Amino acid sequence: MHIHQFNMDVDAAQTILSDPRWQQVLARDAKADGQFFYAVKTTGIYCRPSCGARQARPENVTFHLTAAAAEAAGFRPCQRCKPNQAGANEYAARVAAACRLIEDAETLPSLAQLAAHAGWSPFHFHRIFKSITGLTPRAYATAFRAQKLRQTLGENTKITDAMYDTGYGSNSRFYASATDVLGMKPLQYAKGGVDTQIHFAIAECTLGSLLVATSSKGVCAISLGNDPETLLRELQDRFPRADLVGGDQNFESIVATLVGFIETPALTLDLPLDIQGTVFQQKVWQALREIPYGTTATYSELAKRIGAPNAVRAVASACAANTLAVVIPCHRVVRQDGSLSGYRWGIARKKALIEKEAAATAVPPKSSK
Repeated sequence: MHIHQFNMDVDAAQTILSDPRWQQVLARDAKADGQFFYAVKTTGIYCRPSCGARQARPENVTFHLTAAAAEAAGFRPCQRCKPNQAGANEYAARVAAACRLIEDAETLPSLAQLAAHAGWSPFHFHRIFKSITGLTPRAYATAFRAQKLRQTLGENTKITDAMYDTGYGSNSRFYASATDVLGMKPLQYAKGGVDTQIHFAIAECTLGSLLVATSSKGVCAISLGNDPETLLRELQDRFPRADLVGGDQNFESIVATLVGFIETPALTLDLPLDIQGTVFQQKVWQALREIPYGTTATYSELAKRIGAPNAVRAVASACAANTLAVVIPCHRVVRQDGSLSGYRWGIARKKALIEKEAAATAVPPKSSK
């Protein structure tokens, strides 16, 4: 029996010694942290690869891909390296460095190159990057190029210069992506919306003045404010050379529909929308539209719903970038403690909308006989 146990220990030791992860444990390689964990059967404790604890015998070691897996196998976290703590600052720093690499590169680095720069395996890098930014590395690059494109395009900028400055390798990819992001052809956007016709109208509702604008694709702006002239000036600043056309009788019906929707948001809105934004913004805006009428969600809850629990600030920025008031209900997002945070069209309007929806969904008390 003793010989049998000895043979088992030798076999276990050989298995561990032949595993490349063992060399990372021996080297206390910090770059391996987060890629796997090792546990010691004699102590019942699991650690990060970089842990400075006394070296274990290889026959007593097992490897686990996650801290949860190690704990499920009955091991306790080491009190020295604290492997069950996320190491969020370290992860965020590596992902931030990868973001800078993407932003500075003329062409998008491969996943393997980005992972090597971060010191992780491609699979681990992809998973951590998405959990922190809410986007895959490729989608992040696309979103960054879209933002840079808006900044680069100007009346004195050549389209070809903008194409190469923003990292597009071909005309076809540039025009296909740029038109979706800008809501119009790049040349039109560069010239302030020249040759683009935008219909608009201004009405009054219980929340103040309401401006509604549509492009050829659908409703592209719904703004609220105290001063109609200010709302119109904001639209003109957005598209300084577009042909702004006052709404006709048919357009007035669209405005009436939206006024009705604002007054009674429980109604179904059946209007085409021209939603312009990055991949991440559109993902957030879709999640906003899925928040049930009469309820609210926190920014962290919204981040979890889109599969990016660490991207709370990016979610808040996407909410702030929304240009379709009420239809994309960013007013339904609140702080962790339930208090109200910034709202593009004013905190008072946000409060009024939440209270209006809550009152409409409240169950009326039963009458006493």
